Amino acid sequence: MNFNAPLLRPIRILLFPVSLVYGAVIWLRNRLFDKNILKSSSFNLPVICVGNLSAGGTGKSPMVEFLLKHLHSNMEVAVLSRGYKRKTRGYALAGPRTTALEIGDEPMQFHLKFPDVTIAVGEERVVAIPQLLHDKPDTKVIVLDDAFQHRTVKAGLNIVLTDYSNLFTRDWFLPTGDLRDEKNSYKRADILVVTKCRPNLSEEERKAILEELNPLPHQRVFFSTIRYGIPYHILHRNEQLLNDSMEVLLVSGIANPVPLKRYLQEVTKTYYEIPYSDHHIFSIDDLKDMIKRLDAIQAPNKIMLTTEKDAVRLVKFEQQLKELPVYVIPIEVQFLFNEQQVFGDLITKFIKEFTYRS
Repeated sequence: MNFNAPLLRPIRILLFPVSLVYGAVIWLRNRLFDKNILKSSSFNLPVICVGNLSAGGTGKSPMVEFLLKHLHSNMEVAVLSRGYKRKTRGYALAGPRTTALEIGDEPMQFHLKFPDVTIAVGEERVVAIPQLLHDKPDTKVIVLDDAFQHRTVKAGLNIVLTDYSNLFTRDWFLPTGDLRDEKNSYKRADILVVTKCRPNLSEEERKAILEELNPLPHQRVFFSTIRYGIPYHILHRNEQLLNDSMEVLLVSGIANPVPLKRYLQEVTKTYYEIPYSDHHIFSIDDLKDMIKRLDAIQAPNKIMLTTEKDAVRLVKFEQQLKELPVYVIPIEVQFLFNEQQVFGDLITKFIKEFTYRS
């Protein structure tokens, strides 16, 4: 285990005995599934699972969006998420008046960006999938968001993500590390994606990481980075280019804001930060604090910047945000080593072959 990794703080090392217990429980659970004592269910349509072995921050949402862009114009696609930190329980289908409080911030983000795609949430995927298919019988493929460790559903294609700066091979079980599943669970994946790489990752480093991950013969490994788009106003949608004369107040409640902060360091004069916990539900007092911090910045060229995931939890303050320079920065996955088409073709091939077999 790598106790020098940035996320392994001293207090977490003190919790090592707890992580041993947690790891033992995860190991036992996986063995029960492996021996078919605990059951996994399959469904008669292509199911693609996007997940990871760690607790958040590996880029699952941008990967789901990449799949939607690749697939939704050619077939009826549905996304099924848990709906983390929503105020409801059970199965729910996104509709015209749905809010982030009802389905969660990430599903709401998918719903806003892909309004013609079926977005549903449900803690128990094995129960939610039949309900989804009942509501949307024309669905041809289901993308499971963050479901790799939930083995009650057996996906036809498993895509496992691991952060370049904290590879699962160097991690340890929660709460000492960030792993919520065994390292060996990577063997159940069909595709491994090393996310948030430097755009100029060298071939030598690529080979070193491949050797460290030790993929099985049937597994494909890809490398990706984050590409930031032009920020747009949270309400008016007008765009605002970032530049080196601009001072930015960053408001973020995401698992890993480090790549975004690194980007702002490169393209703006300076930035200030108000960090919140992942999936934080903003209050009016939070907004007042943001406005106060923004007013305290004396620069004439200043904006408040947030992520797309945070924006769906902030937009409820429409009246207060109307006159404020609050902008949202979009991100998307960019595959390295000219393999974006190769990745897309693998997804298409899986769906076509599954349809043929059925």
